[in-house]
Amino acid sequence: MRRAAPFLLLLCGVASCGGAANPQSAPLILERTIKLPDVAGRIDHLAIDLKGERLFVAEVGNGSVDAVDLAKGVVVRRISGLKEPQGLAWLADRGELAVASGGDGTVRFYRGADLMPAGVMAFGDDADNLRVDPRNGRLVVGYGSGALAVIDPATHTVMATLKLPGHPEGFRLAGDRVLVNVPDARRIIAGNLATGMVMANWRGTHRLNFPMAIDPATNSAAIVYRWPARLVVLDADSGAIGTDLPSCGDADDVFFDAPRKRIMVSCGSGAIEVFGAGVGGYWSLGTTPTRAGARTALFVPELDRLYVAVRAAGGLGAEIRVYRPVS
Repeated sequence: MRRAAPFLLLLCGVASCGGAANPQSAPLILERTIKLPDVAGRIDHLAIDLKGERLFVAEVGNGSVDAVDLAKGVVVRRISGLKEPQGLAWLADRGELAVASGGDGTVRFYRGADLMPAGVMAFGDDADNLRVDPRNGRLVVGYGSGALAVIDPATHTVMATLKLPGHPEGFRLAGDRVLVNVPDARRIIAGNLATGMVMANWRGTHRLNFPMAIDPATNSAAIVYRWPARLVVLDADSGAIGTDLPSCGDADDVFFDAPRKRIMVSCGSGAIEVFGAGVGGYWSLGTTPTRAGARTALFVPELDRLYVAVRAAGGLGAEIRVYRPVS
């Protein structure tokens, strides 16, 4: 995702608009920390290789992608020389890693065994988020001034495109349907990837809608805005809003924890805020402090862990923090 204006980091201080952190009742527990040696600058998306027990880290400011061995807790390999790597996707059926780079607008493919190059596609400008369609293993990339492209990773060809009114940020797949945050246009777009048609175009209730998550069980979409810092939960079909609450500031990732009926928001203000569901909607369960600028995260339901990327700052090195949800 693209960098937000610096003042957004100060929207809610270093914790949350929804309440101060309480170590006695924190909804997440820091389980361990994994160092990322020689990494400077902003860190963007993460991806998981479950079978190989590896976490991949897109290090935008460093021009690199690190492969972290989760069993050993160390970086085991690095892809260098990239131009602002942002989006990552692990193609499990092919055993390949896809990397989208904003600096040159490419999507590059790497063999999983040794992370050697396996192909490249050019999209011209600001290749960003990547998602894998679980039905067929195809890859979806957001790029440029407003489009999603469906890629066949076997042939490195574009199968379909969906035009948008601005650069896509967070988006989620639900069959042929996709929901997309378009913050520049203050819109949430519902589209059909098979037909390339926009099905619905909802105006955002606030500004700078970046992260998004979908809960298929409840057909709900969670969208977090940066100005003001708000968590909005809406019906993924109609766009009807069910929840609109203060959230931690400078959010970059949001996840549903379906078994616990919770939502986790990772924020650059230096906190993870967790919301619980109940009669009448969601409410804040509290925050867990991280570090200012540590806004990129990945929740892996299969491991029941939240991985948070912490950038180097104030003499402290970059790292991955691993959090365990408290039941």
